[in-house]
Amino acid sequence: MFSKIFLIGCVLAVAACAPSFVSRIKPKKPTLPTPDPRQELDERLRSTRKPAILFVGNSYSMDVPRAFRKIAADHQQPVRVGQSTYGGWTLSQHANHPQTLKKIRDGSWDVVVLQEYSRLPALPLRERESTMFPAILSLAKEIRAAGAIPVFYQTWGRRDGDRSADFPDDDFFAMNERLRLGYEAAAEKIGGAVIVPVGQAWAAEMRAGRRDVIFQQDGSHPTAEGNRLTAGVFFQTFFNP
Repeated sequence: MFSKIFLIGCVLAVAACAPSFVSRIKPKKPTLPTPDPRQELDERLRSTRKPAILFVGNSYSMDVPRAFRKIAADHQQPVRVGQSTYGGWTLSQHANHPQTLKKIRDGSWDVVVLQEYSRLPALPLRERESTMFPAILSLAKEIRAAGAIPVFYQTWGRRDGDRSADFPDDDFFAMNERLRLGYEAAAEKIGGAVIVPVGQAWAAEMRAGRRDVIFQQDGSHPTAEGNRLTAGVFFQTFFNP
């Protein structure tokens, strides 16, 4: 008799919890590009008690979610943060990676942040058209179909520039400006998107003589302080525009 009562109690308890659990994982309705991406993002973030944000990128993104979560906690801003980040990866690799696509489709995200490989957005247009644009169109479609909003993470120029055959006299500021323009072109390509201007904050630090504070010795990757700077720009863009 006791076991039967206990079993009935468990079933009732599960049934009572089921609606909230189902609502938590319920997929969001597909979204469409809007004439005002900033307004669309603001409305989504303001209407969501605990915004869910997924970071898709490479080593420039690996430690940003943790730093972003900490800043949000310091400001009493609830967030749910996830990531699909692999060292050296391009968005083209992510667009063809089952695990990244599964995270986008199944995570019930509000925002999906796209970060391209450090050099690609700064390359000449002909190269971006073949290496970057097909991937961002594919990923943006997946993100919208999953009910989320795509956002671009504008990264920074390398400390000494690219110095490739295309840009033999390159430096940080020249590369940084090409990246800005490259991400603007990417946003336009998918019908409009908010761009998180991390590269602009890095440029301010460079002008202030703090390059060794934000760059690792390789002149490319961020230090812990560089990650905090980046995460701060994300928080400012999302919650204090």
